[in-house]
Amino acid sequence: MSANRFVVLKSRPAGKVSADDFEILSGPVPEPEAGQVLIRNLYLSIDPGVRNLLGAQEGYLPPIPIGAPMSGSVLGVVLDSRHSDFRRDDLLIGRGTLGDHSVIVPGPLCWKVDPDRAPSLSSALGVLGNTGRTAYFGLLEVGRPQPGETVLVSGAAGGVGSLVGQIARIKGCRAVGIAGGEEKRRRLIEEFGFDAAVDYRGKGRAELSAAIAGACPDGVDVFFDNVGGPILDAALPCMNSGGRAALCGMISQYDGSAPPEMENLFFIIARSLRLEGFLLTQFAGRYDEAVAALSAWIADGRLRYREEVAEGLEQVVPTFLRLFDGTNQGKTMVKL
Repeated sequence: MSANRFVVLKSRPAGKVSADDFEILSGPVPEPEAGQVLIRNLYLSIDPGVRNLLGAQEGYLPPIPIGAPMSGSVLGVVLDSRHSDFRRDDLLIGRGTLGDHSVIVPGPLCWKVDPDRAPSLSSALGVLGNTGRTAYFGLLEVGRPQPGETVLVSGAAGGVGSLVGQIARIKGCRAVGIAGGEEKRRRLIEEFGFDAAVDYRGKGRAELSAAIAGACPDGVDVFFDNVGGPILDAALPCMNSGGRAALCGMISQYDGSAPPEMENLFFIIARSLRLEGFLLTQFAGRYDEAVAALSAWIADGRLRYREEVAEGLEQVVPTFLRLFDGTNQGKTMVKL
């Protein structure tokens, strides 16, 4: 069997992530144990939440040890199965190694891929995978939008955010996005059908609040937040009484810097707001529901998605770094 290359964490980032924090090493192809599956990776999902695993503190998963392979969501073909649910040549998605091969432990974030149900293999990992399912359940089950309400989305030009705004529109809501740069702001309206969009760049907290208020003249009923920090703080004064915030990510704070001072938290009390964080695994028993709905909306042209697929293991780190400078253009993956 061929050699196995993989990206490892060389050092813990001090603040901004650097290419120097990673390296590519080679080793033997791992052997699966009882209950495990060995796959040859075809696509690697590159996600900002992985930054939360590079520090020493435990988050939603234990931190990645120094010298250990980077982990993430992967799609691959089964080479050796020691699990009764999977056979050789099956396609599956699971949490694995950012490298040539992965040993997968089946669980809530692992499932078999039916290529006939997806527009492409990459879409099975993206819009029909964790990305689309997060948007679907986070908005509809945590945010619980009602027809006629206004849904505000931060990180709206990203893989999850762009889907959230479109699902809000499908459900009869007004969708407003927050993104960085005029190009992304226009894309939200022209490509993804948002009703309005705000460019956060160059705006202080008060200016951003004013811009959000201008784009949401009837206030914000649901805020789907991928960013946290100052953008969350700027959105709170714009929320209506009884508003809901679905907290999906906090990319503004993944670099290990000190948490920003929040000025508007009292609005949570004054407006009787509900802020709720969530993880996709909470909805593991309902994945088929999300895939069916997302697939139908894609088929009838109501849901559009954008992928940025780099090629080759050497592109894992550059693609990961681009998530934090705002230059990525949709759901990011690496094809091997």
